[in-house]
Amino acid sequence: MSPLTSVFVFISGAVLLIFSAEKLIGYLVGAASGLKMSLFLLAIVFTGIEFDDIFLGVALNMEDLSDVALGTVFGTAISLTGVVLAVAAILTPVRVQIPRDYIALLAAAPLVMIVFTLTAPFTLVDGAVLVGLFTLFVAYVAVRESRREIPVFRHAEVYAGMGEADGGRVEDTDDARGPSFADEMPFAEARGRPGWAGIALALLALAGLIIGAATTGIGVEGILESFGIEGTLFGATIVTAVLTIEDLFLTVEPIRKGAPEIGIGNVIGSVVFSVTGKLGVIILAGGAIVVGPEVLTWHLTALVVVTGLAAFFLYTGRLRPWHGYLLLALYVAYWVVSFVAFGQAPIEMD
Repeated sequence: MSPLTSVFVFISGAVLLIFSAEKLIGYLVGAASGLKMSLFLLAIVFTGIEFDDIFLGVALNMEDLSDVALGTVFGTAISLTGVVLAVAAILTPVRVQIPRDYIALLAAAPLVMIVFTLTAPFTLVDGAVLVGLFTLFVAYVAVRESRREIPVFRHAEVYAGMGEADGGRVEDTDDARGPSFADEMPFAEARGRPGWAGIALALLALAGLIIGAATTGIGVEGILESFGIEGTLFGATIVTAVLTIEDLFLTVEPIRKGAPEIGIGNVIGSVVFSVTGKLGVIILAGGAIVVGPEVLTWHLTALVVVTGLAAFFLYTGRLRPWHGYLLLALYVAYWVVSFVAFGQAPIEMD
């Protein structure tokens, strides 16, 4: 595959990823509204469990590109807070009301990786344990949401009732969501479909994500061969950048339309999934992964710091622009240091 063809295939996959991600969140809103389910839980299952990332990571590991696969795990997890949440805070500063235990799970997720990294290489047993940990996380959220008096964004009527409580009008304050909010419900057009139709369309959008990921993976392999870029570095930066664009749509768009809990649910679910279920599936499907010393000393350290800081910002109950700028600055620093300290010459000279 020529260099230009590799780049074209890579870009084509990225475009399909972005388009499918944009459609997915709207379909999930319709499903949650029609089935009277917690959208926070649906967001974790459909967007937190990043099926496209799984497909890409497994494909990379099976092609003996385990270093790239591992790079996408750490790179994606860091970018979810360092880029996705950061951009959301900058563009749409907003109050957030996320249960404290969910925030605690977000902060603790990267710490789990320390134990596994210290006992590396990652084996099939490690993979099974990691998948099990994410399963427990989903089960906990499902039980927690079913017992909450008002689950995190259960359905449209939750927010519609907020306007009705004040006679159908909400004052223009920091917490205001506008007059007659039932008519301005985020992704209101999705509410007209039956709930199961929303699920079916969401599955179709997921198929688009998977195909886009497969196409991106083919492009990645061609680019690595054509330009001689170091594997883990490329996975943690360039490939991650494409996957981050997808998460930007899934996070910023619902926040912009007045449903911040959806976007935050995507971030929390995706971070937890990246360092548990996603890595576990990649290991189980593609075999053991050898971990270089830079993973513990740099990539994992950066993940713990950035994620912990993001969790603290969520704990304050409000995302502010300066939160976003700080998180983004830390991510840029991570990117720069990764290239400077661990990068290689793009083309090896004989």
